Formats: sequence, C-alpha cells, structure tokens
Amino acid sequence: MKIYSAEFVVSNTAVDKCPKDRIPEYAFIGRSNVGKSSLINMLMERRHLAKTSSTPGKTQLINHFKINNSWYLVDLPGYGYARVSKKKKATFQKYIENYFLQRKQLVCSFVLIDCRHDPQKIDLDFMQFLGENFIPFSIIFTKADKLTPAKLEKQLNSYKTKLLEYWEELPTSFITSSSSGLGRDEFLNYIAQINKDVANS
Repeated sequence: MKIYSAEFVVSNTAVDKCPKDRIPEYAFIGRSNVGKSSLINMLMERRHLAKTSSTPGKTQLINHFKINNSWYLVDLPGYGYARVSKKKKATFQKYIENYFLQRKQLVCSFVLIDCRHDPQKIDLDFMQFLGENFIPFSIIFTKADKLTPAKLEKQLNSYKTKLLEYWEELPTSFITSSSSGLGRDEFLNYIAQINKDVANS
C-alpha cells in the first residue's frame, strides 16, 4: 500500500463524537513510552503527523487520522507510566475502554510493545481485556534497531513463550523500527488485505 494522503480529522474523549464514516478503523495503543507517535509517523511517512515528545503521555485524546480517504488510523492515549494525575489516568482508562467496547468501525487494534523489555503484566492484561471482549488485535514490536539480532530473537521468543501461557495461538505480530523503517511494507500490506476483506464481506 502506498500512502497518498494522511490528514488529521478530530480529537475527542467521547466515542459518540468520533467520525461517523463507515470505513475500517485501526487503533494504536501501548505503554506511554513505547514510541507510538514515532512509529505512526514512520508508517505514514509524515514527520509530524502524530505529536512526539520526550515526555511520556503526550497523547491524551482519541485522535483520528484519515488515510488515503479510505480508512482511519486512531492514535489512543498510552497506558501505564505517564506524568499525569491518578484522576486523569482514570479518565483516560474510561474513555479508552468505552472506545474499544463501543466503536463498531474498529476492525483491528495494534498493541505496541517495546521489544527491549521482558513481558510486562500491564501489556498482557490489556491483551487479555481485548481477547475477553472479542476485539481483534495484533502486536507491533517497536525499537528493534536498539537490539542485536541475537538479543532481538531472544526477546521475541521470550514474549511468545509467555503469550502461549494465556493463548492457544499467537496473534499476528510485526517487528518494527521507527528510525530504519523496518516492518513498514509488511504492516501496510496487512492493512491493505484487511481493507480488501472488509470491502468484499
């Protein structure tokens, strides 16, 4: 898939205010310091589409971007560590949960995982929430360029082993690097295939 256009549409904290278009929607979510904004900008080949910051927790709204005028990329607030109050974190949690449970246009969620770290309970719990609510998801391993090939393979195997303790089969996963562009073509081809399947269903 080639990205011809990527435009910001709206930010909000309420599912009923999200765009009404009946086109496929893909949500990106992960811990606050996972490199989500950098990944989105790399995938879309737009340097400043998603706001990046040295401070985790920059994204605090549901952000919709229309891609190629045919599907939405949704940038969601990160969970876990962020320099915000507990009250604000609770607010994030509620409207993120509402988004996943109520958004009918959502066809796939992408859970971002920093491949440098061992499996984290907060990530596993969130994937469990998606599974229990029958919400399709895939995993995007970020920052692959930060590890040697041997260390990367070890980390990925560790994660897969942990996932198989909870899941009968592994979800689709992608290995990416925002700095090198690793995984971009594979990911966009995956989106293109889902969009085609949705159109033909």
